Amino acid sequence: MPSLLTAELVRLNARATSKHDAIVQAGELLAAAGYIEPAYVDSLHGREKVSNTYLGNGVAIPHGMQEDRHLIRRTGVAVLQLPEGVEWHDGERANLVVAIAAQSDEHIALLQRLTRLIGDSEKLRALVDARDPNALVAALNGAGADAATSVIESTPADFEQRVELVLDYPHGLHARPASTWVATAKRYQAALRVRNGKLAADPKNLVSLLQLGATANAHLVLSAQGVDAADALTALKRTIQALSAEEHERAAAARARRQKAQPVSWTPVDPATMFEGVSAGPGFSIGQARVMRTAQLDVQDRPGETVEATHRLEEALRKTADELDTLARDTTARLGAEEGAIFGAHRELLNDTELLAEAARLLLDGHGVAWSWHQAAERQAERLAALPDPLLASRATDLRDVARRVLKHLGENLAADTRLNTPAILIAEDLTPSDTAMLDPAVTLGFCTVSGGPTSHTAILARTLGVPAAVACGAALLDVADGSAAVLDGTSGRLYVGVSAQDLERARRTQLQLAEEAQRAAANRALPAATLDGHVLEIGANITRPDQVRDAIANGADGVGLMRTEFLFLERHDAPSEDEQYDCYRRMVEASGGRHLIIRTLDIGGDKQVPYLNLPHESNPFLGVRGLRLCLRRPDLFVPQLRALYRAAKDGPLWIMFPMVSTLDEARQALALAETVRAELDAPKVPLGIMVETPSAAAFADHFAALVDFFSIGTNDLTQYVLAVDREHPELARMAESLHPAVLRMIKQTVDGARRHRKWVGVCGGLAGDPLGASILAGLGVDELSMSSRDIPAVKSRLRASRLDALQALARRALDCEDVDAVRALETTEIKAAA
Repeated sequence: MPSLLTAELVRLNARATSKHDAIVQAGELLAAAGYIEPAYVDSLHGREKVSNTYLGNGVAIPHGMQEDRHLIRRTGVAVLQLPEGVEWHDGERANLVVAIAAQSDEHIALLQRLTRLIGDSEKLRALVDARDPNALVAALNGAGADAATSVIESTPADFEQRVELVLDYPHGLHARPASTWVATAKRYQAALRVRNGKLAADPKNLVSLLQLGATANAHLVLSAQGVDAADALTALKRTIQALSAEEHERAAAARARRQKAQPVSWTPVDPATMFEGVSAGPGFSIGQARVMRTAQLDVQDRPGETVEATHRLEEALRKTADELDTLARDTTARLGAEEGAIFGAHRELLNDTELLAEAARLLLDGHGVAWSWHQAAERQAERLAALPDPLLASRATDLRDVARRVLKHLGENLAADTRLNTPAILIAEDLTPSDTAMLDPAVTLGFCTVSGGPTSHTAILARTLGVPAAVACGAALLDVADGSAAVLDGTSGRLYVGVSAQDLERARRTQLQLAEEAQRAAANRALPAATLDGHVLEIGANITRPDQVRDAIANGADGVGLMRTEFLFLERHDAPSEDEQYDCYRRMVEASGGRHLIIRTLDIGGDKQVPYLNLPHESNPFLGVRGLRLCLRRPDLFVPQLRALYRAAKDGPLWIMFPMVSTLDEARQALALAETVRAELDAPKVPLGIMVETPSAAAFADHFAALVDFFSIGTNDLTQYVLAVDREHPELARMAESLHPAVLRMIKQTVDGARRHRKWVGVCGGLAGDPLGASILAGLGVDELSMSSRDIPAVKSRLRASRLDALQALARRALDCEDVDAVRALETTEIKAAA
């Protein structure tokens, strides 16, 4: 591999007036040498708003945003040597600024060398004082003796038994799934290894896994040796793959939240100070700012008797583990299983062998127990913070959160409590997940932090709590005067401070209006979705299990517009039997109580994989064997499911729907097989329909309508196929907008084709749960909208406040728009007219 750093990219004895100036100088070195487009310098600044790039001990590593990688011509590094230093973050001064432009992972070895240098003050000082650029080039490229310890040369070989797989997680490997990998690996005696390119990790060690930097679609090699190596390897692979669907579901839900959240139409008229960060929790709040300044940890080195110190550390770790178990249970009960799992992953960090070994080594060297633990945890956290992926880098906050809990049990006096006694908007350097989980929504009107990111566990908890939040607002945020009048628009990530009395009054009116709208929507959720002129739309819920039906109906659902059955097949070792499926479908029929119930047959493939089916790897699974294509090829899966569905149909009404249909022949085969199964069981006839998710199904809707009883349009997949955009692609996903006029035209073509044969049309994709999208869909003539239960009240409220003719006019205008932005602009100009 060629060297990433050359002497021409080192500027010795430089001076910088600010962090901004330092980044500009380093970026100009890269641009002048042809490594980056000049616009990438803005991306370097953008990263600083999202995360702190100070690595430690005078070293900073500015690097750009992942979505701007197209501005990198080739991977390279530039170094700014600043003997006098420049303030980087909260009093920390940088003497070496290492600017990184990385197209992939070629720079990982360099980051590893930097991390080692940070622990060697003498070598680092020599680099700051060096007068020959080649001294820095040799140190960072790994020349000479250092090369022997580089990641590439030191990567251990795979064990004899090995398998390969592609990591099908949209956000790569992060703490939640990694903790499940660890739990699986620890069940076996065999030694296990996970390799990502030149980096290898022990899957029994959570931090080691996170340091792999395994991003979406990473090619991993799993290997094992020992008495139960084959079983261990099979189990680990199964665990990794079984989590894929869950990770995609979470990513889809997060995308839907981002697309639906619209900034509040309020901005101050009079002068006010605005802090612009990144939205971490939608909402609008008004109140006094309460600034919490976190004291820097100053853990003194107080050596003691080693055996006693070891016992103290073991006891502190045990107490912390018990504390995290309790917190995980309490958080699960209050907020949900996903949020509780955050602290389950925290607990696993206590078992990190490298962390414990480093703390033990420092203890044996004669250092105090608290100091040794703090140093070991900080070194691990710095390595995590240095990872280029912001999601993985944010796990450094999790590790520091856990480490502070241990220090508390070792008798250290930690930072002040962040809890509020009176209602206020909390301002802080950062909030740990523990801090956030303990916030009281009754007095926490919202919070803003200097650092952090939208994918952090802190942001996840904020959204669940319903607390407006903005992160990455910049260091100047801490200059806000305590008690200042403030307005927080969490949806746009903006905080306004020093707001005038007149603007505060305007903000209160806006807040009251928003609250009244939400209350009306909640109070009227049981009313039908009838427009002002009497047109009624059915409202369904998208669910996966019978126990979700009650909540859906309580939120105003008229029935179930989509039951996803693939979750019966996931996270298990073999396919569910016919009897197992029948029991589930029967309970679904009972829970629905005669209401509309549409059950979709198995939709596996694409973004959902099932390990035990042993499906061949496909280079583009979204265009491969998935949905109905798979079922027709696997009657061993399809026939038992159809039998279970028809048996359940004897207990009550249900409709059967086939996913991912692209040709008339596929539909004919499915219909014929379903009729054969029905006749064998002497079951009642039920409506049989198809999902419209492909352009071919939409274009041939009139032909399909002559065959099937109904359509349900899946706007998520239809969007990615119409726009040729992978909705999981890290750079292109933002383009996968279902409000695009091209997608809307396909939906209109589907409705027109169905009407020629008087067939029913529903929509069960994410667009149905967006109030603007629902309004346009109603105007296009669909019969039903099915969505997440929590979206039902707002959608019903929007439709009940509209006239059908106005919605039809809105739909016509949307079809004539040129892009998504133009469609969204109709939100203000058309919906008011529809009321």
